[in-house]
Amino acid sequence: MTTSNLDFIDDYFQKSELIPAIIQEKDTGEVLMLAYMNRESMRKTFETGYTWFYSRSRQELWNKGATSGHLQRVISIKGDCDKDTLLVTVEQTGAACHTGSHSCFFRDLL
Repeated sequence: MTTSNLDFIDDYFQKSELIPAIIQEKDTGEVLMLAYMNRESMRKTFETGYTWFYSRSRQELWNKGATSGHLQRVISIKGDCDKDTLLVTVEQTGAACHTGSHSCFFRDLL
């Protein structure tokens, strides 16, 4: 996953300092969660091969699964056509949601 030249990262932060990252499970295609990345968390994700995000509530970086062990190993990262959203395909270990649910999207509204 590591790459030597990450200059393209700045292209994704022309509109905002934070961009949404949709996290999708590799084997099932299920959407697991939505989180936000800043330049540093995106760079750390590319460098380590595991997801890093920026917590808007805590105002700090966090490595998904660092405390719970429910890691997300990155398989691929795709940018959308406007370069302002990411689709991150992962191999999920354990639950993706802090509630213990496999996906954060478990509430049926309609």
